[in-house]
Amino acid sequence: MTQEPSTLYAKLLGETASITWKELQPFFAKGALLWVEPSQDLIAVAEAFAENAEAKVAAWLGTGEVGKVSESTALDLLERDPPLWAVVVAPWVLIQERA
Repeated sequence: MTQEPSTLYAKLLGETASITWKELQPFFAKGALLWVEPSQDLIAVAEAFAENAEAKVAAWLGTGEVGKVSESTALDLLERDPPLWAVVVAPWVLIQERA
């Protein structure tokens, strides 16, 4: 039996948008950007952050599946300018490269 998405999941999905690296650079400069690996569901990660699901978040941070955008990643994104998805869960902006 598949579980229906939560109201919060649906709300976050509706707030997720395509964005360019150039638009995200001010957030990177503030240290507010979190990278979400493509293996993870960006919205599920955002939902966990919004709900303060500490165990889930800590596990992702520990494995590197979620983490602050590094300078090398920032340079790569600047050079390649790939399409990105972003969703805001204050104070963070979670981003993921679109497949």
